[in-house]
Amino acid sequence: MNMTDALVREPLAGGRTAEVDRPLLTYLDDATGERVDLTATELGGWAARAAGLLRDGCGLGVGDRAAVMLPAHWQTAAVLLGAWSAGVAVSFRPRATAGLPSLEPGADRPYDALFVSAQRLDDWLEDVPEARHRYVLSLGAAPRGERPLGYLDWLTEVGRHTDALPASAPLTSTDAASPDGTSYREWGSVALAVAERLDLRAGDRLLVDVAEHEQPVYWLLAPLAVGASVVLCANLDPARLDARIAAEQITRVL
Repeated sequence: MNMTDALVREPLAGGRTAEVDRPLLTYLDDATGERVDLTATELGGWAARAAGLLRDGCGLGVGDRAAVMLPAHWQTAAVLLGAWSAGVAVSFRPRATAGLPSLEPGADRPYDALFVSAQRLDDWLEDVPEARHRYVLSLGAAPRGERPLGYLDWLTEVGRHTDALPASAPLTSTDAASPDGTSYREWGSVALAVAERLDLRAGDRLLVDVAEHEQPVYWLLAPLAVGASVVLCANLDPARLDARIAAEQITRVL
């Protein structure tokens, strides 16, 4: 079992989306004009690089844990899919939990890897956990600033790895995808249930306001589970929403 294949490539099998070479994930920032379009192959390549960083760069795999403190973003998608491809259980920590104690089992001991945005690292409210391998993501079109002491720049480090998935121990659907023990199969079931609730179908194009929806099950797992594509929009201007829907051929809005 390979999570990148299961979540990125398999939803495209059998023509469940309109065109394989069309963007599967688009990231837009209405404030800066930044735009990134990734096909399934391109997103899978970034996920493979992220898996390589964890597997070959950090020596991590099944049974290890990563904390992710990132917003909805194309780089976040690569981090998550890469970690799951390597068999690393992901503790996703949304910004809404800043300052709140974690009730997750093992949260009192260091993680094996940490991925955090520069914005959250600088937030005095945040309780950033300890980790053996720590990466910061700037997540912006502007040049990256000085790297914080004790952290590596994720974009630089992940670029050292290829878009071919590294060899890893076989995964099963019952392996834990998150440190609380929730398995890959269970997260897949949750993703399908969310897609059904959102009335998402193969070929749909979902617009997501990233300021309103942090949880990856909404903006990543549910769409990919049914073969829909995603447009992540930061700093969404409500006055431009109708124009954005028309320009991006949006069929669902979250």
